[in-house]
Amino acid sequence: MNRRSVILSLVRCFLLAGVFLPAGVPDAASAQDRLVIVSPHWEGIRYEFTRGFDAFYRAETGRTAEIEWMDVGGTSEIIRFIKSEYTGRPEGIGIDMMFGGGSDPFMELSRLDLLAPYRLPEVLLSRLPAEVGGYPVYDSEYRWYGATMAGFGIVYNKRVAQLVQLPVPETWEDLTDPRLYSWVGAADPRKSGSAHVPFEIILQVYGWERGWQIITALGANARGFAGTGSQVPKDVTSGEVAYGMAIDFYAWAQINAVGPDMIGYTMPDNLTILNPDGISILKGAPNMAVAQSFLRYILSEAGQRLWMQKPGTPGGPERFQLNRFTVLPDLYGRIDPAHTSVTFNPFTWRSSFVYDAGKGAARRHIVDDMIGVFVIDAHAALQRRWRRAMEEGDLERLLPALGSMPITEEESLALGDRWRDQAYRNRTLLAWSRLAAEKYGSGASGWAGARYMLFSGSGLVLAGMVLYLWRLKRRSG
Repeated sequence: MNRRSVILSLVRCFLLAGVFLPAGVPDAASAQDRLVIVSPHWEGIRYEFTRGFDAFYRAETGRTAEIEWMDVGGTSEIIRFIKSEYTGRPEGIGIDMMFGGGSDPFMELSRLDLLAPYRLPEVLLSRLPAEVGGYPVYDSEYRWYGATMAGFGIVYNKRVAQLVQLPVPETWEDLTDPRLYSWVGAADPRKSGSAHVPFEIILQVYGWERGWQIITALGANARGFAGTGSQVPKDVTSGEVAYGMAIDFYAWAQINAVGPDMIGYTMPDNLTILNPDGISILKGAPNMAVAQSFLRYILSEAGQRLWMQKPGTPGGPERFQLNRFTVLPDLYGRIDPAHTSVTFNPFTWRSSFVYDAGKGAARRHIVDDMIGVFVIDAHAALQRRWRRAMEEGDLERLLPALGSMPITEEESLALGDRWRDQAYRNRTLLAWSRLAAEKYGSGASGWAGARYMLFSGSGLVLAGMVLYLWRLKRRSG
């Protein structure tokens, strides 16, 4: 057995085996009304808010409503799906709401005029703060609202760190330490909205040039890149990795599962943010009245209590502990501390770092694609170059070159609109993949460009034409 296998075996001895069965959502087969929601939220959130809304809607209207939860993947995949659907059906896509995924996606959909404004009744709106830590809690034109909030930090396995004699992380930069090689976990930001935010935070905290050096070094230390943000804390808990970039509630779920003596979580001081996790009504929603009622429920005290209370407590969830913040500041002082799973009050949190939400939203897809090309798709080549530099003691000198990017920060902001041109995007990604191969001294990244071309929109058209001609030849031959 190698060293990693021994460590994994030791860590797993501390874990309790368990079987988790899907709980489904409350049955509403005979409901009078309907609501269709697309969401990246996990089953516990879906169950509790379906159950809670059923009681709220009955009390408000005297009718019943069935919620259909659509699962099309992570946040990034949801945004692509929504934009694609509206391309063919600009008046409406048969979906009422989007629920979850941070705030950047809702800002993007707002710019594209794909959200339906709805101003909450004053009795609800007056309880919402306009912002927290400089970040808007809801849109000034009422196109989206923060349903809850989330923080971003580093989850780490205390047992692994102790066994392998690794440091406790305090900053994002700590994840670039060469001692952490292969012990870092992260997710692909092209697939996960929660995975995207820490990378954008790094770029804003450290600046464009230094930020990319940190992202590149962090990526070189990564064991791999998960398809979902929720997988990273699970990998930390199992000991597959010792550290992971994670949104707070995924980390807390693991801490609740195995205990704080095994799993720790840190939000780097003045180096991270708390931001709203949004909800909105989509333009042309077929069930507009029900959607507006659901929005009122989510922002009501009854809905907000579900986020932070323990199951079985008065007004709390029935089966699932959600471990999330409420966006109602007064609730933190009114709920019995014994009834809440969240002890931290985000409205008392102070940071000198002010996140630029507009900048983050404007360049989101460019940043995700740059990470995809230069870090994830070229990961094997990057790691080989990183290991060689470690062996030669040349990391400090090499890092500026490895982390250099082909565009400036200003250019990344200017590319936003042009990035929608699929042919231009494909050409750029192909050029970037060649540059990655040159930087890391391997031709392996050429496949990254080919893959982008093959599975992007224009690439699929080309692939279809090739397949058609091949079949035509077979028939004629």
